[in-house]
Amino acid sequence: MHLASFSLRGLALAGSLAVAVSSAAFAIGDESDETKPPPKTETTTKCTDGKVWDTKRKECVVAKKSSFNDDDLYKAAREFAYAGQYDNALTVLQLAKNQNDPRILNYLGYANRKAGRMELGMSYYRKALQADENYVLARSYMGQALVEQGDVQGARVQLVEIRDRGGEQTWAYRSLLQALNGYRTY
Repeated sequence: MHLASFSLRGLALAGSLAVAVSSAAFAIGDESDETKPPPKTETTTKCTDGKVWDTKRKECVVAKKSSFNDDDLYKAAREFAYAGQYDNALTVLQLAKNQNDPRILNYLGYANRKAGRMELGMSYYRKALQADENYVLARSYMGQALVEQGDVQGARVQLVEIRDRGGEQTWAYRSLLQALNGYRTY
């Protein structure tokens, strides 16, 4: 009896440990999910009129090609886009040196689509996917646009593409799945 009781406690402890480890692994994987919406920074919490936070100068500045690299411009534009500041996002994206970067093309698509220019947005999503067919975030946003246009089958194709390209555990996949289930997404 005592041995059986010990074994059951051991199994329960092992089960709890397995759940804790898998939860921690999921949380770590979720944090590294580059498809998730960006956190707010000084660019959208302190800056106004489309200015961008300059971490070196510790102030809001007008973005210029010479002042920021493409990664900084991408991050600022992405944050503007998620904050609903689509024109500011487009202004910053136009400053990127590499206008063929799939990330830049994707957010040109996103900002234009959200600003009501659906066809222009879709053309940028297509260009992003021509540059990188495995870019699951572009597939997610394209799928969400297709849902908005009533093309549920086209959106499902994008969902399957995301899954087949290893993106099933990403925010991009979950967001498109929610859009297909009738929830408002990005």
